[in-house]
Amino acid sequence: MPDSPAELLGAQGPFARLLPGFKPRRMQQRMAEEVAAALAGKATLVCEAGTGTGKTFAYLVPALLSGRRVIISTGTKNLQDQLFHRDLPVVREALRVPVGVALLKGRANYLCLHRLREAAAAGMGTAKQQAELQKIQSWAGRTVQGDIAELAEVPEDASIWPLVTSTVENCLRQECPHYEDCHVVKARREAQAAEIVVVNHHLFLADLTLKEQGFGEVLPGAEAVIFDEAHQLPEIATQFFGSALGSRQLLDLARDAQRAQISEAADMPALRDLASGLEKAARDLRLAMDGRERGYWQEQNDRPAVREALRQLQEALERLIGGLAPAAERGPALANCHRRAGALQELLQSHSAGEVSGMVRWYETHRRGFVLHQTPIDVAELFNERMSRYRGARIYTSATLAVGDDFSYFTRQLGLQEAMRRRFDSPFDYASQGLIYLPRIGLDPRHAHYPRAVVDAALPVLKASGGRAFLLFTSHRALNKAGELLQEMDVGFSLWMQGQAPRAQLLEQFRHADRAVLLGTSSFWEGVDVRGEALSCVVIDKLPFASMDDPVMQARIRALEERGGNPFVEYQIPEAVIMLKQGVGRLIRDIGDRGVVVLCDPRLTEKSYGGRFMAALPPMPCTRDLADVEAFFRGRGGPRSAPPGLDQFLRNRQ
Repeated sequence: MPDSPAELLGAQGPFARLLPGFKPRRMQQRMAEEVAAALAGKATLVCEAGTGTGKTFAYLVPALLSGRRVIISTGTKNLQDQLFHRDLPVVREALRVPVGVALLKGRANYLCLHRLREAAAAGMGTAKQQAELQKIQSWAGRTVQGDIAELAEVPEDASIWPLVTSTVENCLRQECPHYEDCHVVKARREAQAAEIVVVNHHLFLADLTLKEQGFGEVLPGAEAVIFDEAHQLPEIATQFFGSALGSRQLLDLARDAQRAQISEAADMPALRDLASGLEKAARDLRLAMDGRERGYWQEQNDRPAVREALRQLQEALERLIGGLAPAAERGPALANCHRRAGALQELLQSHSAGEVSGMVRWYETHRRGFVLHQTPIDVAELFNERMSRYRGARIYTSATLAVGDDFSYFTRQLGLQEAMRRRFDSPFDYASQGLIYLPRIGLDPRHAHYPRAVVDAALPVLKASGGRAFLLFTSHRALNKAGELLQEMDVGFSLWMQGQAPRAQLLEQFRHADRAVLLGTSSFWEGVDVRGEALSCVVIDKLPFASMDDPVMQARIRALEERGGNPFVEYQIPEAVIMLKQGVGRLIRDIGDRGVVVLCDPRLTEKSYGGRFMAALPPMPCTRDLADVEAFFRGRGGPRSAPPGLDQFLRNRQ
């Protein structure tokens, strides 16, 4: 068998023999060699691998051959499952190496046997929840892993799952009567014994946070860490290195305290009233907050009604703590509630105190709830400090890490200035597979009628493509308006909109429909893979600049200005470029795919910074002429000359 990763992925390697249609890819082989070198040298490598490079095999092959214990962290649970259940088995079979592997998710992804018994005994919930509970009880008797993703009959976002899974706060740990049979405990034991452990970024960063707080290590010690979809890390790190206190935590505590009182202290009915008092106080604080969805906390805290509701909430929590203190010795559930109440009290006090240097305090509200946040403005130092515990190699890879050839935006966010940086271009022939169309839209993107202008520009393209399109929007408001317009026009396509069903269900319907159009916002800009003719057109309404009402973004802009920087150039443009690359990347997913990207935003041609966005896109021909789009979908250019390549278009840009 060939020895080097490049040879193993070559024409004479085991993958060529094992996988029908496998073709060696030069960039995949180069990336595999770079990853192998980084693993051997315990180096830090940042590498962008264009769509179709085959980056998963490019890091799995050297990881399995390294002889080291490696953690592989992915962006989402779906990618985690795909990596573990589809890609890893293929690589293990091809390499024939006896490497132990394990899949580890956060505890909310595993059935909790104790909470399942409690939920069944309580007999609470809607008729739908009761029906789902019966399915879960039947599955509980036959599952080995306890991973809720196994039970497709009950959607992962079903309201029953929080009642039968645990959180860090409500887990009874060793005091649980089902501890030895606990699915979380078993999964962690398997991970401790494995050489390759597949996790997701949320779990990995939660582990860093837990170790910082002195609660021990969730993940096994590793000699190397590989982050796939690494472009998501800065945002997820921002969430985990801050703190959040939400009404759901308070309401869950109240509910669990009531249950625990019934099962462990039936002679202390006053606890139920104290828990109900906390529930009422949490709901009253939400009612006191104004209708804005998010903003700086000080804006709310300046209002007398909010300050009074906050005081009432603090007092209700103190009263519950006082009631739980003598009851905690009655049983593990009451003891757990007492600990949680104390932790929530500390959080509430910290959110009520003055501003903390380097942090921004803000809030967000939902229809019935709220969350109070303290978020770091910059996570580079925190991330670097906590990652220093992993003394081995660190690999960061994604299809979207660089702005052009410049990695500095990504590396600066995580403090990776000393990292090696590599780009591996896509093997796709974008010149023949794709076309960029820039319709002439005469409205400013902020204009009230802009969504109609986008629909008007998209309609002739959709007719030429026969539907088979994603329409990607930068806001829910624009999506809803465009959806209303398309429904009124009765365009003759199957029309689906984000929110009508779970994302996975919408995608499955889209893949198997004729002439389908799917409208989506942020969650459809990345992590969505539709190959073949089902998706032949992607329409993007605006450049995806982050909303200016985001308090964290505002704080980062101010911090950059105070340091003498240019926030628009150094922060807002790079962030939007990477997001645009993700959206455009939905179109060409395979070597046989063909399609058109429609970029509606006139700033691409009218503003000087538009060239930075265009230069970061795949090297497809670019046109402003609808006839070129129609000729593309007919599969022939006709008498018209071919549209200019992207480089030429940029030179001629008006």
